[in-house]
Amino acid sequence: MPKILQFQRELQLASFRIALGALIIKERLGTSDKETVEQIRENPYLQYFIGMTTYSSEAPFDSSMFVHFRQRIGVSLVNKINEKMVKDQTEVPAVEVKQKSSQISEAKNQGKLILDATCAPADIKYPTDLGLLNQAREHTEKIIDALHTQIQSPVKKKK
Repeated sequence: MPKILQFQRELQLASFRIALGALIIKERLGTSDKETVEQIRENPYLQYFIGMTTYSSEAPFDSSMFVHFRQRIGVSLVNKINEKMVKDQTEVPAVEVKQKSSQISEAKNQGKLILDATCAPADIKYPTDLGLLNQAREHTEKIIDALHTQIQSPVKKKK
């Protein structure tokens, strides 16, 4: 196969993956066309899902492309893809299943689990902390000052 034809084939497969991936993302998130493009633009995981190899801060396509995606990828094609994927996953050879089950039964727990609390915040205030009492006193004084200025009374001093 000439290189140009191989390149065109790879480009078509990449375009199909982008189209199908974008439609799947749109349905799973339940968003509009524009919002789906924006989500793909912002999220590197969604970009990877549609087949992009590197992160790009630019939108991979315009939201108007969804019209073309829906026209070319119908419900029947999506159903065929789903059936093929399910068929491929259910036809796992029995030898592989036996090997996997024997590997699982042979694995045993070994070693120690070491827990570390260095990620816990160090600035936790406890109910016995006098700083909390002082902070409450200062806030209460601010409230009293604000209320005292609102009251029109002959009393000039606050008590």
